[in-house]
Order: sequence, then structure tokens, then C-alpha cells
Amino acid sequence: MPQNDYMDLHRKRHGRRLDYEERQRKKQARAGHERSHLAKKLRGHKAKLYHKKRYSEKVEMRKLLKQHEEKQQTSTVDTPDQGAVPAYLLDRQQQTTGTVLSNMIKQKRKQKAGKYQVPLPQVRAVSDAEAFKVVKSGKTNRKGWKRMVTKVTFVGESFTRKPAKFERFIRPMGLRFTKAHVTHPELQTTFYLPIVGVKKNPSSQMYTSLGVITKGTIIEVNVSELGMVTQGGKVVWGKFAQVTNNPENDGCINATLLGNDMLFWLLFWFVVDHSGQYITILRADLFPYLSTTSLYTVNERIS
Repeated sequence: MPQNDYMDLHRKRHGRRLDYEERQRKKQARAGHERSHLAKKLRGHKAKLYHKKRYSEKVEMRKLLKQHEEKQQTSTVDTPDQGAVPAYLLDRQQQTTGTVLSNMIKQKRKQKAGKYQVPLPQVRAVSDAEAFKVVKSGKTNRKGWKRMVTKVTFVGESFTRKPAKFERFIRPMGLRFTKAHVTHPELQTTFYLPIVGVKKNPSSQMYTSLGVITKGTIIEVNVSELGMVTQGGKVVWGKFAQVTNNPENDGCINATLLGNDMLFWLLFWFVVDHSGQYITILRADLFPYLSTTSLYTVNERIS
């Protein structure tokens, strides 16, 4: 049973004051004056935050009022008879051209978006309670501001740990990975490639900065040994790949290369569904700047 709900319990037993509705009405009537007084009184950073919040509220209110006005509007144009054309449409020859062009543009956009879709467009959200474990510290083990990462992480070669006293996030050596099994979708071949960095973790920006690798994470791998070159003859050093397994359970990182004929930068927009358990990749803005023209045979092949 929940604790400290004595106010609700008292309200259920004895009800509210007889003048409760009247007091609420007066409080709501005073709210505008109180907001105005607060807006004049605030200074500095608090004032900026408050005005930004009020601005967003007013924008939402205007949008809502505009929607209601559009619903209430009634059309005054008479419906023409079958086969008749109104006077204001006599000079138009092709009335459906705009609609056709609009539909064609939308269709092309859908095809372009589908061409560059990632292998896993939807992944499960990883909570902080699942990714971090509280580590007690201090002389009497009462302080709990340290966290131990329980997921697979990537740490660069030049990384230097902070002193143990000041280290907030602890990344265990046993969960640090430097290489991944990357599958080329066209060659259907798996290569054991070194990881260059973690570009995007769909769960959180903090996970990305910590180098946490979970299912659906975009990592950059070194593909120099694959012999990929650009149209200008330059060697492609890094390409992006998406992790397709749960590394903390499997003990290895399996990933699929992204963009077989382009090397691009991915900017993801994520939303969590109503259950709060899944993250969906809505859109990827692609900026191609390198293309692959040839693939050479690799002596060492891991499948």
C-alpha cells in the first residue's frame, strides 16, 4: 500500500470544503496577475527560462485556437453542377497537375528514404537502471554518486583514467571491446575490424559520450584493410556499421556495414512509443561525400 497519502485518505473520508470550487475559481482568476507580477520581478537567467517557457505556451495556445477556428469555418462557394466549370476556373487547363507533381515528389522521397534505411530501424530503449550499477564509496560506504557501466563499452587507445577518487563512471576492463565482427551486406562476408569510435547510441547522448555499445548503436570501423577506394583513388579509412546483437550477452560485437555505395553521416531522430520500451529511428539525413568503386580481395576472411 502506498505511504504518506493521508491527504487523499482524509479527502475520501470527509470530502472537500464547501467553498472549494469558489476558491479554485478565484485562484484561477488571480493566476494571470500573479504571472504578470512574476514576469516583471524575475531577473537574469531565471527570467530567460521563464519567458522561453511562456513563449512556447502561447505558441501552443495560438495553434489550438487556429485549429478551432478552421473547424468552425463554413464554405461559401457553391458546388457547380455536373460538367459545369466555375468562372474562376475557366483559365485553368490542367487542374490536377499540382496534385500529381506533389504525389510524385512524395513518392520519390519515400523511395530515397527507404534506400538508406538502417538494418534495425527499431530497437529497445535501455534504461539507466539497466546500464548503470551504483557503486558505494567513502569511508563508511554511504556515498552513492559513482556508477559502474554494465554494458559493453569502447575506449580509445589514448584514454587515461581519472584518479579513482574522482572517477564518476567506471568502465570495467572486461567489458571494453576494440574490435567487431562486421558483415558486408553485398559480399555476405564477415570481417574482424577494429572499432574507431561510437557515433550514436539510440538510447541516450550520455551513452554515446561514454562509448556504450548496445543493440542498434552506430559505430565507426576501420575498413582500410578491405581495400575500398573512392572515385578519386583515395583509400576509405572508416565506415559506419550498426550493431545487430546484444554484445553484453554474446561476448562479441556483430554489426552490419551501412551504405554499400556511399559513406555518409547519420543524424537520427528518435521517439519512444507509448509503452516507453522501444525507440524508433524516424529519419536519417544523409550527407554523402565518398563512394566506393571497387572492392579488393582480402587475404584473411572470417565468416
